[in-house]
Amino acid sequence: MLPILFSALLFSFVTAVLLIRFNHVHARFSSDYDLGGVQKFHCLPVPRIGGIPIFVGLLAGVTVQYFKMHDGFGWLLLLSTLPAFAGGLAEDLTKRVGPFPRLMATFFAAMVGFFVLGARLTHLDMIFADVLLAYWPLSLLLTVFAVGGVANAVNIIDGYNGLSGMVSIFIFLAIAYVAFKVGDSSLLGLSFAMAGSLAGFLAWNYPRGLIFAGDGGAYLVGFVIAELSVLLVTRNHQVSPWFPLLLVIYPVFETLFTIYRRRFLRGVSPGLPDALHLHTLIYRRLVRWMIGSAVLEHRTRRNSLTSPYLWVLASLSVIPATLFWDKTEVLMACVVAFVLIYVHLYRMIIRFKTPRWMVVKRTCPTALRRPSPRLRK
Repeated sequence: MLPILFSALLFSFVTAVLLIRFNHVHARFSSDYDLGGVQKFHCLPVPRIGGIPIFVGLLAGVTVQYFKMHDGFGWLLLLSTLPAFAGGLAEDLTKRVGPFPRLMATFFAAMVGFFVLGARLTHLDMIFADVLLAYWPLSLLLTVFAVGGVANAVNIIDGYNGLSGMVSIFIFLAIAYVAFKVGDSSLLGLSFAMAGSLAGFLAWNYPRGLIFAGDGGAYLVGFVIAELSVLLVTRNHQVSPWFPLLLVIYPVFETLFTIYRRRFLRGVSPGLPDALHLHTLIYRRLVRWMIGSAVLEHRTRRNSLTSPYLWVLASLSVIPATLFWDKTEVLMACVVAFVLIYVHLYRMIIRFKTPRWMVVKRTCPTALRRPSPRLRK
């Protein structure tokens, strides 16, 4: 499995280097020049086509898996990813593909996976739901909705350097561990391929943010997470269906909570961007590093300091999921516990009641020397 991991890492790393080195060639198409949006926290135009090195790394890993293990299952997975990846990449290059077409492309990719890969939800360890899932049209509907939802959720948490990339590596390594435990070598190799691809990309994304995953990368990663999760449960009945749910509960609940907050608390469209995501609040209220500094390195450092908070939060779901992957009741309890922790943390931050030890603070010297408005008058 190590050749798969390292080949994916190498090809992803090199592809990212080339994209960064020759950014001047493609910058007018690929770079993000919108520096003032409510969800924009970078300081200079940055190429947002990091999905390309991730895809190239996955392709390299699948190729090595085919020649080393004589396993061509990865080619079918790559085929299934194409609609989701292409939809996101089209937005990265044109800035004209809205959320709905991208979501529809991901739904279509999930349908391809349903029929080509056999990636279908067949049971949830809930009697009523399991009876309904015995009918393939209902299974198709729920599978498409779940896969598309996870892909969109990963895109939503893709807000700061290294955030979604490291969380996704945690998830892929957990899937790899369980695949190893149940003897599913195909999914084990594909999980290592994705982990290696993300590691090669993250070498340039964190902490300096020299390249972004973009919608193409986020939808690609989220889609593969969802597909491998469904396949792991479908092909290995000893794996609880609540294992993948707990693995992705952070991005999924972030999405659900965002819809609830926007639609029912603020009365606006759920698709309308705002600055009230948990990761945004952490950036604004907990990471108080060099606020007011115009130095590019200070602003980039503050961006990168945000992600570790969410890495710790995500680990609170990934670790118990990995430990109790075949115990449905324990996994259910952990899902509830994570939701309560998330809501409690969000309420503390929004009400300015966060403990001081959670705040990273360093005063900007230039801000100290800046005269107050009253003195300027």
